[in-house]
Amino acid sequence: MRLALPDAVFRVLALLLALWCGTGTDRIQAAEEPQPRYLVLVSIDGFRWDYLQQYPTPALQALAARGVRADALLPVFPTLTFPNHYSIVTGQYPQRHGLVANAFPNADQTDWYINKEAESAQDGKWYGGLPIWVAAHRAGLNTAAFFFPGTEAPVQGVRPDRWSRYDKSIPGSRRVKTVLDWLAEPPDSRPHMITLYFEDVDDHSHWSGVGSKQARKAISRVDGYIKRLVRGIDRLPYGEQVSVVVVSDHGQGSYRNPPDAFVLDEHFDIDGFRPIEGGNYLFLHATDADENRVMELQQAINEAWKCGHAWRPGDAPPGWHIGDNPRFPELILVPQAGCAIASTRTSIQWLSPGDHGWAPEDPDMQGIFIAAGPGIPSGLSIPALRNVDVYPLLLRQLGIPVSEELAGSLDSNLQLWPGLLDATTTP
Repeated sequence: MRLALPDAVFRVLALLLALWCGTGTDRIQAAEEPQPRYLVLVSIDGFRWDYLQQYPTPALQALAARGVRADALLPVFPTLTFPNHYSIVTGQYPQRHGLVANAFPNADQTDWYINKEAESAQDGKWYGGLPIWVAAHRAGLNTAAFFFPGTEAPVQGVRPDRWSRYDKSIPGSRRVKTVLDWLAEPPDSRPHMITLYFEDVDDHSHWSGVGSKQARKAISRVDGYIKRLVRGIDRLPYGEQVSVVVVSDHGQGSYRNPPDAFVLDEHFDIDGFRPIEGGNYLFLHATDADENRVMELQQAINEAWKCGHAWRPGDAPPGWHIGDNPRFPELILVPQAGCAIASTRTSIQWLSPGDHGWAPEDPDMQGIFIAAGPGIPSGLSIPALRNVDVYPLLLRQLGIPVSEELAGSLDSNLQLWPGLLDATTTP
């Protein structure tokens, strides 16, 4: 959404100029600053926006007090792990960067991307945009990744200088130690841009439910990882040059108990469609169905289904930014919050006590954003921030100029840090 008021435009541009340049310096001088910049981007998968208030998180609270905290981080559609992580690190919606789900076909359905299969995850052809580690590489900076969706593939021929295949058996404490070891290396080998990923909160919320004892322990455990990370950075002689940005890809919600799933094949013939489903979304890719059949099925579903809606890409809510990317399915089914959808009765068994995938405007799907480091105001609280608008900050903290080429989703270009327009300092 474009900001129309001239005064508002002036204020946001002035703030961006101040954040980029610093007091009393111009942009060229800032780019020539002799002190190097370092950035650690931390993802806590499935960490919902209100967990900070609901559960003890002293390390995250302390980090927020040193920097900026958003009321929430607004996810993109679909509210799944890979699309949202990749939107955060490219500043683009899935329609542009190409990861439209955790599983999807190419344009002619001759090949499929499956995020849990190494052959797909490590194939750069699926990944568009300019992820932050590629932008950093182009700027001549060393990069490293202790996991993050997209880091296993050569995007535009570039992987992080250090990366590894995802292995959830590696404990978070070891991940933190490795990151700190990287930051303690000599300047020539020390990474400037590092990603760090924790799946604990998402896993235990899925398995045991939102607010369960297991999920609460996972929140506390990850908060402990953040404490170790920040303490380790503070002990570095150049710790004040390190930015820490903490995000989550989405939140987590619950099904109605028991879940009242709408089972598609008990009402309609879905032969000729390949379903990709998660319980709170269902994508129908037409493998042998023409446009008329797609329209007929859509109409029949919407007449029969009282707890959700079926969209074709062209009539989906504009805020979902689906566009005309052929990787999206012919029919997109999304239930109302708490409702469930399944292609068959058998697939209901895959529903988990906690889940994500509902519409991005559902508050339970919203995540967190905290950032602290050089040039970032301390104790600042801002309204909810779109996750595609985190990317310009990542670039700025590394001293990489923000441009239309890099921040591809920021087509209005007054979307950089939109929440800062009405930011207030917390007591």
